[in-house]
Amino acid sequence: MSKPVKDMIIAEYRKRFDGVTGAVVVEIRGLDAAANNRMRNRFRAGGVRVTVLKNDLARQAFAGGPLASLDPALAGPNALVYSDRSVVDVARELVKFATEVKEMELKAACLDGIFFAGKDGVERLSKFPTREEAQAKVVTLVLSPARKVVGCVVSPGSRILGVVKALEKKLEQGETVARIS
Repeated sequence: MSKPVKDMIIAEYRKRFDGVTGAVVVEIRGLDAAANNRMRNRFRAGGVRVTVLKNDLARQAFAGGPLASLDPALAGPNALVYSDRSVVDVARELVKFATEVKEMELKAACLDGIFFAGKDGVERLSKFPTREEAQAKVVTLVLSPARKVVGCVVSPGSRILGVVKALEKKLEQGETVARIS
């Protein structure tokens, strides 16, 4: 391949993966055409893209960026699976698909420059919370003390209300209420 063609491919990779901070590398060597098309169509419907890579050119394009940590996994026939959504969602979908199609090999993943090696690493990443899930947990933790404070403030009032309701019920039924000293 000539130098100008290589430079064009590197430029295309840089443009295509601009802003991508996490991705999963898979080897789809053993997939037949039907499984490959099923995978691509299923992922395309969810906004996930699959790009077959030329490893050396991808290394050059990824250098200095968030995908540079994928360098050790770029050997052999690879495809990069990525999305505008969280890479955790992508990893979850790939782990699910890999259980259905045994020929697909999960090689590695990266999230904000952190490298997850092998199938175990991708499965571990798939168990992480997404950004939205993590934000929801933080909001819950931040609001939890306030809920407890409000519960403590409201609690005595609700107890008094319960006593008043019980007295009201007894009086409505014609019972006498004895004074407690």
